[in-house]
Amino acid sequence: MSIHTYTGRAAFLELLIQEGVTHLFGNPGTTELPLMEVVPQYPQLKYVLGLQESIVLGMADGFSRATGRLTACNLHCAPGLGHAMGALYTAKFNNSPIIVTAGQYEQGYGLTEPLLYEPLVRLADPLVKWAVEVERAEDLPRIVHRAAKIALTPPCGPVFISLPGSILDETVEMDLGQPTAVHSRTRPNEQWLELLANRLRQAKRPVILAGQELARYDCFEQAGKLAELIGAPVYLESVPYNTRFPANHPANMGDITRNQHKVRETLSAYDLLICLGGDLLRMSPKADVEPLPDGMPVVHITERDWELGKNYPTEIAVHANVADTLQALLPILQGQLTSSEIEEASRRLASAQTNNWQSNRQRFVSAIQQRADQQPTQPDYAVWQVVQALPDNVIVVDETLTTNPALNKLYPANDSLAFFGLTSGGLGFGMAGAVGVALGQPDRPVVATIGDGSSLYSIQSLWTAAHFKLPITYVIFNNRSYRIIKDRLQAMRHTDQFVAMDMTDPAVDFVNIANGFGIDAVRVENGVDIRPAIEKAIASGKPNLVEVVIDNGY
Repeated sequence: MSIHTYTGRAAFLELLIQEGVTHLFGNPGTTELPLMEVVPQYPQLKYVLGLQESIVLGMADGFSRATGRLTACNLHCAPGLGHAMGALYTAKFNNSPIIVTAGQYEQGYGLTEPLLYEPLVRLADPLVKWAVEVERAEDLPRIVHRAAKIALTPPCGPVFISLPGSILDETVEMDLGQPTAVHSRTRPNEQWLELLANRLRQAKRPVILAGQELARYDCFEQAGKLAELIGAPVYLESVPYNTRFPANHPANMGDITRNQHKVRETLSAYDLLICLGGDLLRMSPKADVEPLPDGMPVVHITERDWELGKNYPTEIAVHANVADTLQALLPILQGQLTSSEIEEASRRLASAQTNNWQSNRQRFVSAIQQRADQQPTQPDYAVWQVVQALPDNVIVVDETLTTNPALNKLYPANDSLAFFGLTSGGLGFGMAGAVGVALGQPDRPVVATIGDGSSLYSIQSLWTAAHFKLPITYVIFNNRSYRIIKDRLQAMRHTDQFVAMDMTDPAVDFVNIANGFGIDAVRVENGVDIRPAIEKAIASGKPNLVEVVIDNGY
């Protein structure tokens, strides 16, 4: 043991650093002053200021998604935690390992119900893996190390610590201890691997659903090899967490979508669904059909045991690391396949290539180019111009709704860090998340494609991007409305009487907003001017905003 005297505030920061935390995202208030007092003493811990708590958590979420590392964020009392709840909901779905903290009043003072007080653990608990309030300063090592261990153990996710001011100001002797790293990468035993291999060989028309864990564990090569061996087309899972599967692989068929009727029709052509490291058909609005065809057998491999058999019967459910499972499975499968099975697999994949992502992209581009001269600029054409401007090493952070399908069809995301999308359905991640991604991957340019409505949930993120001079190009697709709601009102409620769905009186001036936060910005109305504007912004190496005016569709 190594016992030394610490204040609670110093011990907390020392423990974060000991756990490998390099960035502390925050928006301080009075209850956070003890921490702010000692932050200057720890230059190895970069403090990243966000101008509102949902932005603070969104930035931390983006950083964790881009690095896979533990990070921390500090919020202000109950209102600050309340502001951040939507972002915390998103971080939960992203499985982001974040130690979320909030300052709390001195122990016992809450009984008087002062301003800003509420029991914090009760607020945070539904959205985190573990929530606790520190009751003794000497418990800080045990609590922080436990929180880090829980956050980093798959399935990863945020945890919450309430920090009373009296704890942070207390001086005690303590041993800071050491981090605990849990080795959790497992694979099935030989018996189950043989069972898997035999089941895959039995399928005459297998299909793969590629999930987020393939990118997280960088096993695109193994997943691609499996698709080739068994002749399985690959669809991307319904939520755009990340790249999921490389666009340039001939087996890539594109997104499965969240249209239940379409998903059911697509999957009906196959006799075995293999879900690799993903959600099994997570959908959005309710439909009158199930997306999974009746009686369709399922093989599901994921580290998230909650997802196994959650909504649909699963013939083979494997709770394991998808990369290690594929690494062990492939040689067994290769050793068992006959020459006729290999030939049939090759034939299946060859026939699928006429309708794979790359072929569909070519046809889509041809159709888009026919609309090049239309005014206002058509959304699909605008997206195409943006995609053509992107360098090979770009990271795209997307929070568009009506233009997202076009982006999925056009942007060739190939490496595991090339793309991060909207995962929870709650808006506000994109603007803030791009800041975290840029801080986590400083050697790569970031392009954030954001809808005009989405951007206004966290527009203050521009200040942090400007303050740290991050190489982020924000592309705001401005249709001056909530078009997704208009489209759904017509499709689902059969009316076009739109109320509170337009942002035209007054119009939002994104160029002046960006300038006010210290960011260069330009407004583009002509489609042919989009690509050069994006290229110039990226080449500057500085934060920029490009407002792209597109047709509102109505």
